[in-house]
Amino acid sequence: MNAPDNHFERRARELYREAARQLDPAVAARLRAARRDALAKADDSSLAHRLLQLLLPAGAFAAIAFVALFMSSPVQRPTTAKPAGTSQMVDVDGELPPDAAAADPTLYQNLDFYGWLAKNSDSEASR
Repeated sequence: MNAPDNHFERRARELYREAARQLDPAVAARLRAARRDALAKADDSSLAHRLLQLLLPAGAFAAIAFVALFMSSPVQRPTTAKPAGTSQMVDVDGELPPDAAAADPTLYQNLDFYGWLAKNSDSEASR
C-alpha cells in the first residue's frame, strides 16, 4: 500500500523539478516577488495576532475591574435642597421628635390643641 503512495510522490517531485527547470526567468522572478510579499504579510498578520492576544485579556480585565468598582461603590442618593428656615423640620415619620432645647417653645404651649387635632384629623380623613 505504501508503494503506490511512494511512487506517486516521487513522480510528483520529478514533474515539479522538470517544470522549475523549464520556467521562464521573468515568471520565476514574479513568483519569487509574490512569495516575498506573502511572507511579509504573514509576518504582519502574526504581529497583529500577537497584539490582539495581549489586548483582548487586558480589555476584559479592565471591564471586569470597572464593573466591580461600580458595584462596590456606595449608592449616593440625591439630596433635595430645603427651603430657608426649615432646617429643623422632621422629614421622616420614624425619627425621634426634636430635642426640647432645639425645638420652638411655642409648640409645647398648646399641647391640648395638638391632641384634639390628632383625634379630629382621623375622623376627618375617614369621611
